[in-house]
This record gives sequence, C-alpha cells and structure tokens, in this order.
Amino acid sequence: MNVNQLLIQAFGPLISSFWWLIPLFITVVILKTPFIKGVVGEFQVNLAAKFFLDKHIYTLFKNVTLPTEDGTTQIDHVIVSRYGVFVIETKNMKGWIFGSPQQKTWTQKIYRHTTKFQNPLHQNYKHTQTLQAALELDPDKMFSVVVFIGDSTFKTAMPDNVVYAGAYIRYIKSKTQPILSDGEVLAICTRIQLGRLKPSIRTHIDHVKHVKTIVSEKQRQDDNSCPKCGKPMILRTARSVDNQGKQFWGCSGFPKCRTVRQIA
Repeated sequence: MNVNQLLIQAFGPLISSFWWLIPLFITVVILKTPFIKGVVGEFQVNLAAKFFLDKHIYTLFKNVTLPTEDGTTQIDHVIVSRYGVFVIETKNMKGWIFGSPQQKTWTQKIYRHTTKFQNPLHQNYKHTQTLQAALELDPDKMFSVVVFIGDSTFKTAMPDNVVYAGAYIRYIKSKTQPILSDGEVLAICTRIQLGRLKPSIRTHIDHVKHVKTIVSEKQRQDDNSCPKCGKPMILRTARSVDNQGKQFWGCSGFPKCRTVRQIA
C-alpha cells in the first residue's frame, strides 16, 4: 500500500464529514482581501445614499475613473446636488485610528500591531482637484468627505468631513445653502458621465496597475531618503586619506544635515 492510499484511508472519512469547512475557509480568506473590503465599504455608502438621500435632489456616481496627466485617478463616490459636489473617499478599517489633517500618514493600531497609511484627506485632495479641473468648477462648490466603514474608532480629534458611515449623510445634509442652479447641476452630471472612463473591470485593472507603479516609485524614493530630515540621499566619494575614493550615500542637505549611509 503506497503513501497516497494510506493518506486517503486516514483522512478520507474526515474530509467526507467536514468538506464544508474548505469552501468556508476559502470564503473567509476572500472576504479579508483589501479588494473585497473596499467593495463592501463602497456598497454600504451606496446603500445609505440610496435610502437616505432624495434621488430627485442628489445624484450619485460610483467608481468614477478620470484620466490625469500621469495616468488615472479613481473616485469612490461623487454626489452632485444644488448644495455642492461631494467627493467621497471610503476606508474600510478596524482598530484605533490616529491622525490630523496636516500629517502625511495616519496610524491604525490593532492591539500591538501598528500600521501606517496615507492620510485619506491628502488622497482625496487629488481626486477633488482632478474633478474640479474637469468640471471647471470653483473650489468652494466642492466638498471632500472621508467615510470610515468597519469597526474603527477615532482616537484623535477629526475634522467635520472625516466621519463614520452613519454620519456622512448628516454631513451632506448639513449643507443647506443652494450654491448651484438646476442647470449647473445637470451640466455637471453630463460632464462627469461623458468625461469618466467607461466603468468596467478592464478600467479598474488598469487603474490598479497605475497605482501600484506609483506606490513602487514612492517606495523607491523613500528608501533613498535621509532617515533624519527626509531629503534625498546622493552618492558621494570620500576625500579623507583613510577612505579616499570610497563611495557612500550622503544627505543632500549637507552641511546642515550630515547623515551618511554606507553602500552595502
């Protein structure tokens, strides 16, 4: 009797009894992927808009991908109304969230595990700027909103436009002064519909590739940044007698910053 037959005899009855655990395990793994978490978060925002915003007053656009000079930018949700254009970034996260409008990165803390992520207000700034340019709209008629979905808790004070899922509808409805005419609203909706890239899996895949390229380039730049002041490190050649001709990485902020890093 070979090894395969022994394994079948040993685990066959177990697999027959608990086969359902395999698809359950696969489902749990899939649900924890960033893509699915993003889809779930966006679905909750869409559902809230559908039930709590009058569709005769507010028009919702989902996954708006716009061309930019260096590729594309993708906006989770755009809501257009007489009260302004709301550009919404969704974050499906859990744990404690620390951050301020000025910081480049925010912090997520789950028990002892700490993760840094891009300030979503800065992330949404590019979205807002791109859409503003495409619509040729005054900045005071656009509102950036960041919505956190999931079991997360803000541990630092957040601005009014950074909210939990249940509060984003209240934020939108807090804008009660009409700043756009019905004609302007219609023109904006038409421009978004005509200016966006066709919503499709291919459009999403191409955008994801573009984002990965940007992240990779930023990581490369960060790896070559001075750990003390953040300025680029440049390749230098030692002139001292002991190390003459030997190359090393030196901070471009020299002489104010004298940080050096040896070449591996």
